[in-house]
Amino acid sequence: MRFSARSGLSGRFSFLMAAPLTTSSPYSEFLAELDEIQLHKWHLSEQAGLDVGFEKALNDWVTHHRASWRLMRTQIQDNLESSLT
Repeated sequence: MRFSARSGLSGRFSFLMAAPLTTSSPYSEFLAELDEIQLHKWHLSEQAGLDVGFEKALNDWVTHHRASWRLMRTQIQDNLESSLT
């Protein structure tokens, strides 16, 4: 799985490892979201004690986490861009 390299990381900002924030192509953003959904699927499955499936994890992540994740990622991208100029 793509997020296995991050499995040892914990904390609020582990999403930074998903895709470099300096490359904001639509595909890199898609890959970053996919990593987050896979990580969320793992957390939900651990809580439930069984594999909850990708669709359930996707729906839950989009409903509860996507907006704040996108906002934080955009703010960090903007800060990085302004500090580089």
